[in-house]
Amino acid sequence: MARVPRVKLGSQGLEVSAQGLGCMGMSAFYGPPKPEPDMINLIHHAINAGVTFLDTSDVYGPKTNEILLGKALKGVREKVKLATKFGVRYDGSWSVEGDPAYVRAACEASLQRLDVDCIDLYYQHRIDTRVPIEITMGELKKLVEEGKIKYIGLSEASASTIRRAHAVHPITAIQLEWSLWSRDVEQEIIPTCRELGIGIVTYSPLGRGFFSSGPKMLNELQDGDLRKYMPRFQPENVEHNKILYDRVITIATKKGCTPSQLSLAWVHHQGNDVVPIPGTTKIENLEQNIGALSVKLTPEEMSELESIASDGLVKGARYGEGISTYLDSETPSVSSLKS
Repeated sequence: MARVPRVKLGSQGLEVSAQGLGCMGMSAFYGPPKPEPDMINLIHHAINAGVTFLDTSDVYGPKTNEILLGKALKGVREKVKLATKFGVRYDGSWSVEGDPAYVRAACEASLQRLDVDCIDLYYQHRIDTRVPIEITMGELKKLVEEGKIKYIGLSEASASTIRRAHAVHPITAIQLEWSLWSRDVEQEIIPTCRELGIGIVTYSPLGRGFFSSGPKMLNELQDGDLRKYMPRFQPENVEHNKILYDRVITIATKKGCTPSQLSLAWVHHQGNDVVPIPGTTKIENLEQNIGALSVKLTPEEMSELESIASDGLVKGARYGEGISTYLDSETPSVSSLKS
């Protein structure tokens, strides 16, 4: 029996489950790939519970996470809304690509790996700052017209890049990191999305697991886990960031929920245009995340959480050097290429 309500994402007609499932950690970046049968079982469990908004990317693996989803969706494709991404390329070294030929080739390769006829929501994963966003969007618009994708999204894009993209073809969703310890997007990006009627999809709403178990999670990270190298998880910053986690525990204990449920509930309470996509590889964590939808926060509790998680309280950047974010997502104008 589905226990997760559905919501409208953006103003173009896409409807998704109010909570999605980030699938990255099943195949990449958070330690070794997890056993395929277990992950397919987890995906089916999520779908049966009503978590039917699944998020992947061609760079997760690379490519193996899309193949996994393709296998998991056999016979249940019509039950889910499938989101994938293009634009981050790994061929021994990392690059960001947004030229039209690459956009098309990436989309067709994803369709093949996912073994589907159409992608519900197709994001540009990172913005190629060498290619005017209008040119990338022009190719995505063609893919919509050809029926290969239904809706267009951007990930880690600045407010001005979002505006320029949206003028070419309506953007349905912006994917960004938003949680109790990542609140910088509240200044410009969230208001821009709301002004333009764009849905907000939040990744890492549990602080990449920090709000599930706090600093002790660091002892459990396996080799190859990206979090070992992220600034916020370095010893000199973790001690400070533990203060925030301890305060979250105090409020969660009063509420009778877990710290991760409280943290996720805070994201859900940002508005019905916000859909978090917490990732997990364990059914019990998936169930706990679904439970966050039942945690109701009063305005006073929201204020209390916001005061302990005020922007600037956290030590360490979201990413290490060399990984692009919305802060470096401005692209040249089309006219500048002609001059």
